[in-house]
Amino acid sequence: MRYFLEFSYNGAAYHGWQNQPKAISVQEVLEKALSTVLRTDISITGAGRTDAGVHARQMFAHFNIALDVEDDLVYKLNSFLPKDIAIRALHAVKEDAHARFDASSRTYEYWIVTKKNPFLTEVAYLVHHPLDVEKMNEAAKVLYDYEDFKCFSKSNTDVKTYLCKLMNAHWEWKNDVIVFTIQADRFLRNMVRAVVGTLLEVGKGKIEVQDVRTIVESRNRSKAGVSVPGHALYLTKVEYPYIDINE
Repeated sequence: MRYFLEFSYNGAAYHGWQNQPKAISVQEVLEKALSTVLRTDISITGAGRTDAGVHARQMFAHFNIALDVEDDLVYKLNSFLPKDIAIRALHAVKEDAHARFDASSRTYEYWIVTKKNPFLTEVAYLVHHPLDVEKMNEAAKVLYDYEDFKCFSKSNTDVKTYLCKLMNAHWEWKNDVIVFTIQADRFLRNMVRAVVGTLLEVGKGKIEVQDVRTIVESRNRSKAGVSVPGHALYLTKVEYPYIDINE
């Protein structure tokens, strides 16, 4: 049987999602928990990668097992896992379902505050500069005109294409936090953090809205803004064409 594991995690203590030779990862901790509870070696394939410190409110991974899975597996896993990883649900899926390749879209949020707030220090990025959110939204709309986002990709990656289908990109105030939401069929490594860093340059008045178009068309990472810190980035939703996954 193949199963999709739906879960959340606070990424502060982890060196990203993917297994690392000399650093702790979310994947490693989950595989260890599954293998212990199910009493057989389990390897999992995630819906994607998140960088060090990045969080996920909704993430999926698939695994195969020849044994029957008991109804209380979610409860047992949550009892075994550390407090910063939580299993939300277990979904039985068809044998060729793939957590990464079958995902139709992924949505991220990035949180920014412009005033020091002790309750948001660990979850949002503090920007010591007034921001023009309206102009940042104008700049975000420029992104809809493109599919090649090489300028926002981490250098020296092994991807075969830099094309991403953007579905949503906008800024809004939510109480004391400026939240950037971006949705696409796929994301390049470091892409969201580089997009945010570039749009912040617009919000600070350091570049103009039309400069974003020049940056994207350059396909040059050095032309785009710096990558903002990972601690304020959240993978919030992964969607699949299976009705039973996101009910």
